[in-house]
Amino acid sequence: MARAPASNPHRLRVVIVGGGFGGLQAARALAARGARDLVEVTVIDRHNYHLFQPLSYQVATGALAPGDIAMPLRHIFRGREHVRVLLGEVTGFDLPARRVDFDAGPPVGRGSLGYDALLVAAGSDYSYFGHDEWREVALEVKSLDSALEVRGRILHAFEAAELRPEEQEAWLTFVVVGAGPTGVEMAGQIAELSRDTLAGEFRRIDPRRGRVLLVETADRVLTSFPDPLPERAERALAQLGVTPVLGHTVIGIDEGGVELEDRRGGRRRIAARTVVWAAGVRASPLAAMLARAAGGETDRAGRLTVEADLSLRGFPEVSAIGDMVRVRPALNAEPVTLPGLAPVAMQQGRHVAGLILARAAGRGSPIPFRYRDKGTLATIGRARAVAQIRGVRLSGLLAWLAWLLVHIFYLIGFQNRIVVLLRWSYSYLTRGRGSRLITEAAGLSGHAP
Repeated sequence: MARAPASNPHRLRVVIVGGGFGGLQAARALAARGARDLVEVTVIDRHNYHLFQPLSYQVATGALAPGDIAMPLRHIFRGREHVRVLLGEVTGFDLPARRVDFDAGPPVGRGSLGYDALLVAAGSDYSYFGHDEWREVALEVKSLDSALEVRGRILHAFEAAELRPEEQEAWLTFVVVGAGPTGVEMAGQIAELSRDTLAGEFRRIDPRRGRVLLVETADRVLTSFPDPLPERAERALAQLGVTPVLGHTVIGIDEGGVELEDRRGGRRRIAARTVVWAAGVRASPLAAMLARAAGGETDRAGRLTVEADLSLRGFPEVSAIGDMVRVRPALNAEPVTLPGLAPVAMQQGRHVAGLILARAAGRGSPIPFRYRDKGTLATIGRARAVAQIRGVRLSGLLAWLAWLLVHIFYLIGFQNRIVVLLRWSYSYLTRGRGSRLITEAAGLSGHAP
């Protein structure tokens, strides 16, 4: 059994589950040199890296390489001796005993961690609305592994069409399900790949004939954005050659295509060999696991209910943040679901870290969390984006520049920022994409032409 190193009895033992945006922000706040006499921190994650997930779709379309948007967690915390990183998957919580169980995989095996303060920031996954059998065909881009698989399938579709031009209509039809920010961004990137990057590289097909369909149940794209931004986004998508298929619900997906149903019950089938899923999310299974351990409740999306200070009722030393929770703003009030955005998790992570440090210093009392909405952005393509920043609504080139600056600013690591900026500059000037490799990660054994 794996054993954690012995603790310093004079410092508060803090365990953070998850190295995403929320967990990382909390860990970085607790990693400050001024905190090393107060806390010792353990970050545990099933991956050894922090992923800048808002740009994973650019890995999926060859614009960026995996290393451009991921940073090893150990590198982030090097030189911070009171912070350690463990690679493992959490398998259980014993809240009365203040213990977290985990599995580090063979040959290390299972282990456990004791804590004085626990923060769970396990995030979310895409929901397939009860059709998990679609998961193997309609891939998502929320994880790095899946983004690489999507990249391989998209590029392989063009190769297959070149080999079998008589079947190119199905191979060159790309269906993106869900017209939220990820779906819009993904559809725009596939269209640019097809029309700009790959043009002239094939001999038997014209990649510019590829169709990109963006399927959405609602009657507009980007439903979380205020008017007139959804309409502007739809126009920008049309200029790129993306066809929004609004007011339609996916009722079937297989390797040959998708079946759609409109609001009147009419059905139609679209032949397509590449489907990308970007519709709806569900909380990490750790939310339900934590709810069972605490006797708490979850909603239909699996989100755990936490108190105003982000702690669990009955267990003030345990907090949960990010996409996996909804917040009860006051005692016995109805829980509120905050936007599933990185800034929410980041602010929550810093908030919990502040409470932990106050407790370790023997001062302060729980303070309710207040989300400060700084805006939302979505890029559609080259020099095309929409943004709402502190009430100001932007679109086009200005919004795209704002989107670029925000994402460069929040990337972890100076090297990543420089590399991404250079890649984007190259792509903007040449319309090229430097990471168009089909590797074994694409899992194409069942998708041969």
